[in-house]
Amino acid sequence: MPLRKEDPRSVGGYKLIDRLGAGGMGAVYRGRARSGREVAVKVVHAQYAGDPVFRSRFRQEVEAARRVSGAFTAPVVDADPEAARPWMATQYVAGRSLADRLRDRGSLRGAELRRLALGLVEALRDIHRAGVVHRDLKPANVLLAEDGPRVIDFGISRAAENHHTLTETGQMIGTPPFMSPEQFTDARTVGPASDVFSLGALLVYCVTGRGPFDADSPYLTAYRVVHHEPVLDGVGEPLRTVLERCLNKEAARRPGLDELAGELAAVLPEPTDDEAAAPDHPAGGDQVTLGLRGEAGPADAATGPVTGRRSGRRRRPLWVAAGTAGALGLGLLAYLTYGPGFPQSRHSTPSPEATSRWTAVPTGWRPWKTTVYEPAERGEVNALGATKGPPTGTQSGCLTQGDGAYCGGDGVLPVRLDARTGKTLWRASLGGPGDDPTQYNSTVLGVYDGTVVVHETITKEGAANNPAYIVALDAQSGNELWTRRINDANADLIMAGDVVLTTDTAGRTVVARSPRTGEARWALQLPATTYCTFLPSGADLYAQCFPTKQDAKYSSLLEVNRADGSVVANRQIPFESGFLGVVDGHPAMVLADTSSGGSVSLEDSTFSKILLTDPTTGGQSTTKLAKTYEGSVTLASGTLWITGSNGQVTAVSPLTGKELWHTRTSVENSGSPTYDARTHTLYLASPSGRAAAVDTRKGALLWETDPRVQGASTGNAADPKALLYSGALIVMTPDGTLFSIDPAHPNRTKASG
Repeated sequence: MPLRKEDPRSVGGYKLIDRLGAGGMGAVYRGRARSGREVAVKVVHAQYAGDPVFRSRFRQEVEAARRVSGAFTAPVVDADPEAARPWMATQYVAGRSLADRLRDRGSLRGAELRRLALGLVEALRDIHRAGVVHRDLKPANVLLAEDGPRVIDFGISRAAENHHTLTETGQMIGTPPFMSPEQFTDARTVGPASDVFSLGALLVYCVTGRGPFDADSPYLTAYRVVHHEPVLDGVGEPLRTVLERCLNKEAARRPGLDELAGELAAVLPEPTDDEAAAPDHPAGGDQVTLGLRGEAGPADAATGPVTGRRSGRRRRPLWVAAGTAGALGLGLLAYLTYGPGFPQSRHSTPSPEATSRWTAVPTGWRPWKTTVYEPAERGEVNALGATKGPPTGTQSGCLTQGDGAYCGGDGVLPVRLDARTGKTLWRASLGGPGDDPTQYNSTVLGVYDGTVVVHETITKEGAANNPAYIVALDAQSGNELWTRRINDANADLIMAGDVVLTTDTAGRTVVARSPRTGEARWALQLPATTYCTFLPSGADLYAQCFPTKQDAKYSSLLEVNRADGSVVANRQIPFESGFLGVVDGHPAMVLADTSSGGSVSLEDSTFSKILLTDPTTGGQSTTKLAKTYEGSVTLASGTLWITGSNGQVTAVSPLTGKELWHTRTSVENSGSPTYDARTHTLYLASPSGRAAAVDTRKGALLWETDPRVQGASTGNAADPKALLYSGALIVMTPDGTLFSIDPAHPNRTKASG
C-alpha cells in the first residue's frame, strides 16, 4: 500500500517505497538501499520509543536477532535501537505467507508438508542456537519462498513480551491457538520447547485446517491449551504420534529439534516424481494479499477461507476468529505478505509470450552481446592493452547484482556492464599495471551495500612476492572507496554477505571488514602451517584448512560465526574431501578419489562418496553413491548437480546416494551449472558460448543454443558460467565474451548497441 502522509520517507539510509502494514507496536515498510537491495524496515511507534525500559530490551533483542542466520530465516541486515524511533531492517523475502497459502488452497500434504515441516525445524534450530526463542510461530510468520519456508519476526516480539505481559487494552500478547501452556502460566519459564509446541500446533493446523485447541474466543482457547488434550481428528498415524509429543503439556517431555527432524523425515514421505514436478505455487494462486489481521485482500474476492477436513461448512480463518490477539505483540513482520501486491522485481512486467515456466524479462532488456574489452562510458575508457588488441589465452569471470554485471580477469580492469543493454558503464581506474595486461589480474569477490569488492594482483618482474590488494569500488561510479594490501599466501579470501575477508601483512590473521567502509569487524588467527579456503554456505561461513606438510591425511573444517569471527566448530575431515555446502543441516563434503592423480577441486573431480557431518555431535557418516562420477559437482536445493566434460548432467541425492536422473546435452566442458529455484531450471554454458536449460525435477532437456563464440579454446582454465538476471540469462565465457538471452526465447540473437 502507498505511504501515508505521516510516514517517513527514509529510515537509516533506506528509501521507503511502500507501507507493508502496521501493528500495535509499530509499522513496517518496504525499503530500498542505495545498491537497490530491498529490505523490510520495521519502525517502533513513538509511544514505545520514549520508554527507556522497552528501548533497552529492544537493543538486547536486536543483538540477539543479529546472531540468527540460516537458510530458513530472514536475517537482520541493519538496525538502530538508539534512533529517535528504533528500527530494524530484515532481508526482504519474495513469497506469500503460509496463512495465504492455507486460506487459498486448503491443507498441506505430501511433499509440500514435508518441505514445510523440515524447513521450520531447521529455522528453529538456527534461532535457538543464537539464544533466541521465537514465541510466536504461526502461519502469518512463515513466508513460502521458492527454495523453502522462512520464519520471520524473531526477537522483536520477544522484546515486547519482556516489557510487559499485557497490552494497554488488557489483551494477551501472542496468538492463543499457537501458544504453549507456559506462555499463559509463567512466561519466565518459556524456552526452546515452547517453539516445539507451537510448531506442533501449526502443523496440525496445516493438515486439518483447525488448531488442536480451537474455541470460540481467544480466552477459551488459552484455557484449552493449558488444561485440555489436543484434538487431532484428521491427523493420521504415524504423524499423529509425533505431533502428540510436540503438544505435551510438560516442556521437558517434548522432543528436541534434532530428534524431531529425524522423526518428521521418517513419517513424512519423500516426494514422488509427480509431486516433485508439481509447482509449489500454481498460476493464479498468488492473487490474494493478506491484511494485518488476516483479511482477504481485494485482489480475489472469490477466494474463500480455509476449509477444514472435518466439516464441509465454510469456516472463518483461525487468526480472525481469535479476534485481535494475533496483532497485539510488537511482531511488526507478523503479517507481512510478499505476494503479487509487491513486485519481485522493479522491472518485471508480464510478457504475453512468456510461458508458465519462465519469468518475464526486465523492462528495457533486449538480447545483447559484448566483451569486457569494450570502451567504457566512465572511468578508464579503454581496456588494458587496447592499443595492442584484446589479450589472448586469458581468463575472465563475472557476477550479477541488481541491474549490473561486474567482471574482472587476467589483464581485465574491473568493469560494470548494464545487464539490460550490455553497455560498459564504467571501468575502474586502478594504478599499477601500466598498459601490460599480462602483469595484472582482478577478481570480483562480490557486491554489497552499493560496493564492489575486488581482489587485485599486480605482477612485478623480479619480485619475490607480487603485491595483492582488496579494493572496494562504488558500484554506481566505479570510484575507489578504500584499498587494503594483503598477504594471501595462506588463505583463499572471499566476500561473505556483509563482510569481506582480508589478511594482515604476515598472512596468518584473517580480518573481516565492512565492504563499504573497510572498517575491521573481527579477526581470526589461522591454524599454523595450513592453507585455508573460506567457503560461504547460505548465511553460514566455513573454512577448510589444509596442512601444508606432505603426506597429510586430514584437513580441518571450521564453522565460523560470521558476526564475530568465533569458531563455532572445528571438525577433522579427510584431506581429500572438498566442502560442498550444507544439506539438511549437515555440512557435506565430496570424497575425491585421488589415488590415480584425481583432483580435490569441485570443478574437476572423481568421486563416489559423500561425507556428512552431524552439526551437534560432530559424528561423520558416508553416503555411497550409485557409481563413480567424474566432472564438476555443485550442491543446490539439497541435490548434487554433476556435469561431465562430455555434456552429461546428473542429479544425485547426497543423503541417499540415489541417482535421480541423468541427461545428455551438447554443452561440453561446462563447469559448474547454475540453479534457478524460481523456475526449477539448471543452466549450463560452454566455452564456445553454447547454453542449455534442463528441468531439475525430471531431467528433461528444455532447450540448447548454437555456439556464440568463434574459435573458443576448450582448454581454458576458467569455467564458463550462466548468470541469472531477473527473468533473463547472461552467459559468460572465459575469453571475456558475454551475451544475454531470454530463456523463454533462447534463439533470439538480435543484438543491441
